[in-house]
Amino acid sequence: MNFLNAWVLFFLPLTFIPFIFFQSSNNNYSWNDMVPLDLLSIIVGILLKVLSSLIIALLILVLAQPFSDQKVIDKVGEGAQIGLVLDRSASMDEPFAGDSEKAGETKSAAASRLIIDFFESRTNDMVGVITFSNSAMFVLPLTENKEAIKAAVSATAGNSLFQTNIGAGLTSSAALFNEVADSGSRAIILLSDGAGRIDANTQQKIRDWFDRFDIGLYWIVLKQQKGISIFDKNFVPRDEEQPPPQIELYDYFKTFRSPFKAYEAEDPKSLETAIKDISLKEKKPIMYTQRIPGKNYSLPLLLCALFLSLMLLILKFIEVKSLR
Repeated sequence: MNFLNAWVLFFLPLTFIPFIFFQSSNNNYSWNDMVPLDLLSIIVGILLKVLSSLIIALLILVLAQPFSDQKVIDKVGEGAQIGLVLDRSASMDEPFAGDSEKAGETKSAAASRLIIDFFESRTNDMVGVITFSNSAMFVLPLTENKEAIKAAVSATAGNSLFQTNIGAGLTSSAALFNEVADSGSRAIILLSDGAGRIDANTQQKIRDWFDRFDIGLYWIVLKQQKGISIFDKNFVPRDEEQPPPQIELYDYFKTFRSPFKAYEAEDPKSLETAIKDISLKEKKPIMYTQRIPGKNYSLPLLLCALFLSLMLLILKFIEVKSLR
């Protein structure tokens, strides 16, 4: 038991006041033997003192504001530890390549809206957020706070730059899981509308970290207008020419030992379909902690003091009636 105002407890000795000061009677008798023994009056007198002491003690405790400790309970639920890696290059502020139900909605705005809906429909996820353009920006560590997640995702729909440094985003995302205990399911959702080339050393570092932390990867590609599909099996680069960055990146991701799946989205509807598919795949049993806040006992104690005060009034009424 803890007290918000523990110093008030120094007044607890005041509870003995009813036993120190005796109540005098207004009735005078010339001969005590004339007064018969009244057992009811004796009992009522004792109860009056006890009740008065209890009421004083309860009021002192109310002022001290007692509360219990917070409890942390381990539970099993459905969800995942998810790192969001969101592209903030300037092209994300352009409309989708295909027709959309919401004319004029940019890719960043649609992604922000659908990702927020995605996490609001889930219960036990821990989410962290990384954004990238020319470099990575750490936005939010892994947390269960939905308001913080919503604010972080909404903030990613702001001003942007002109580069797409996916390597920096993925390198930073792996660090989200470095000091967090594995709950049973881990994933990175990489959302971008383009791809950059990643040097060999960075590729090996990312691959090693994803394997070490057992992180699954979901890559949602928001297609550019007239862009090449990463699933186009008929695409053949010209002689002595490097494959386009998105094809090269797709082939690199397929070398991961940890799970990997890619999606392409041309409009908000196909983006929503991809996010829903990820949601179904990441509903796995996980261990999570639930914090139960401590309980404040001031109100119950105050109600108890009021009830005892009512009992005190009733006993005083009985005392008066018996004298009559």
